Amino acid sequence: MKHARSIFLSDIHLGTKACQAERLLEFLEEHTADNIYLIGDVIDFWSMSRSMHWSKAQNQVVQKLLQRARTDTRVILIPGNHDEMLRDYCGTVFLEIKVVHQLVHQTANGRRYLLIHGDQFDQVTQHHKWVAHMGDQAYNWLVRMNMWLSWARRKLGISGYWSLAGYAKRKVKKALNFIFDFEECAVQYAREHQVDGIICGHIHWATIRDIKGMEYVNCGDWVDSCTAIVEDHDGSLELIAWHQGTPAQVPDEAMGNAIKA
Repeated sequence: MKHARSIFLSDIHLGTKACQAERLLEFLEEHTADNIYLIGDVIDFWSMSRSMHWSKAQNQVVQKLLQRARTDTRVILIPGNHDEMLRDYCGTVFLEIKVVHQLVHQTANGRRYLLIHGDQFDQVTQHHKWVAHMGDQAYNWLVRMNMWLSWARRKLGISGYWSLAGYAKRKVKKALNFIFDFEECAVQYAREHQVDGIICGHIHWATIRDIKGMEYVNCGDWVDSCTAIVEDHDGSLELIAWHQGTPAQVPDEAMGNAIKA
């Protein structure tokens, strides 16, 4: 078991069939930390309003996080757009978990990162919510298709993880432009807050990279890529992809230029 200084998780989407709670449980069994930051879309109230799926593993994820919060781990929740109703409770502590709108985290080496979910940088989510809901359903369909494709690949003996949703993002020009615009907006917002970098989620595109002198970090998600950001005790940040009970290599083409900061 590895004990880290901080773990950053986003876009778990509890309450949906696509949530890979089993993988997250495996990750949490192998990683403890002084701080756990849940950076939005932990519970997917959008999808639950259409149909709810709450598995035993998803319940265990909640219990595991509550257990950590009750013992020696500081757990902070930053709501996203899928659990935006929790924003009404920012500034409160619920079952030892503090809820905040955004937060500045200082790493062990003194670097300051702004933590925020990131839907604020998504013009579709902010101004055309019905389009965002349609896009959410389309993305969920891609993720469900990917489950079948993953099963077929295993049966055929094809090793490695391949993401249909990630492939679509890489190949569709508008999707890539959206990601680049999102990253630019996030970096500009961080620059205005006079920090060294930003750690966010929302777009399910995990990466650690430098953008014009500002460090941009995205946690990814736990419905497709199963990724987390981990801060070691020296303050360095690492992007971990978790599949089949073990950390997987993070492919540059799927996750951006992931590096150790």
